Amino acid sequence: MQHNTTPGGALSRAVVTGAAGFIGSHLVDALLAAGTTVVGVDRRDPRTDPGAAARLAGALDHPGFTFVAADLRTCPLQALFLQAEAVFHFAALPGVRGSWGERFAEYTACNVFATERVLAACEDVRVPRLVYASSSSVYGTTNGGATGEEITPNPESPYAVSKLAGEQLCLAHAGKATSTVAAVALRLFTVYGPRQRDDMLIGRALTAALGGPALDLYGDGGQRRDFTYVGDVVRAATAAATAPVTMAVLNIGAGVSTSVLEVLAAVEELTGHAVPVNQLPAQAGDVEATLADHSRAADLLGWAPRTALLQGISRQLAHLTANSPQPVGA
Repeated sequence: MQHNTTPGGALSRAVVTGAAGFIGSHLVDALLAAGTTVVGVDRRDPRTDPGAAARLAGALDHPGFTFVAADLRTCPLQALFLQAEAVFHFAALPGVRGSWGERFAEYTACNVFATERVLAACEDVRVPRLVYASSSSVYGTTNGGATGEEITPNPESPYAVSKLAGEQLCLAHAGKATSTVAAVALRLFTVYGPRQRDDMLIGRALTAALGGPALDLYGDGGQRRDFTYVGDVVRAATAAATAPVTMAVLNIGAGVSTSVLEVLAAVEELTGHAVPVNQLPAQAGDVEATLADHSRAADLLGWAPRTALLQGISRQLAHLTANSPQPVGA
């Protein structure tokens, strides 16, 4: 099976699902800056959702950008994907803790059923490439060392199960003898940076240090994560859109494991303020440590992380203070 993509070449037309989200909006901006015509799809409508409007502020008036408010579980997709050289499927219902119990039906609908609809539509209109945002949570508990893609996934939350199912759908479609779509699934390790979701650690820690609500700290703070800057993730995604591969699963992480307490210390150093915390019990599904072996991404995409954690947190702090409705900490 051959797919017509030009390694390293700019895309002429692309679709980004989850365009109004944290990572999706950064991806939209990067594609537009590269001269790509972009169709952004999200059920969060900037006309009615202030958060979506803020994240897409740099794109909405761009002549190369079209926003479509739509739910991937129900909307017709083929017309949106026509002539796209790549579909970046970054829409998902996120969060480990919220995926337990009654909401799991929503997770399966958003993260599994919608992914199958996206893949089927790509096949129908012969989109040559789909890039899927997966999650390092599919690995579950590891030995604390660097995790390579050859490790058998062992998801420990319903959310992680849903993301692994999405990966498998991508590989199933790409592996069909009659398929026209190549698929690259990116296992993203704890992405942070400007526009980060409100429930994520670094943003909550910065807000707490600057006079906001105290940080809910689950467990003792010894949990370690591979924190990956959003700009590095976007570079990996755009490289994956043209890499000469038919199907692949790739780790995208900084390759450095940092404890929650170390993150809080970095936030305190940058802000000059202590981070007040509410100590809470560890939560089911929160693994003890993550660390990416990203050598396969280096080999196949020519990708490597560029942004050190302190530098990335500093950029997130600058964005937070510049976009607060009043001076943070006032």
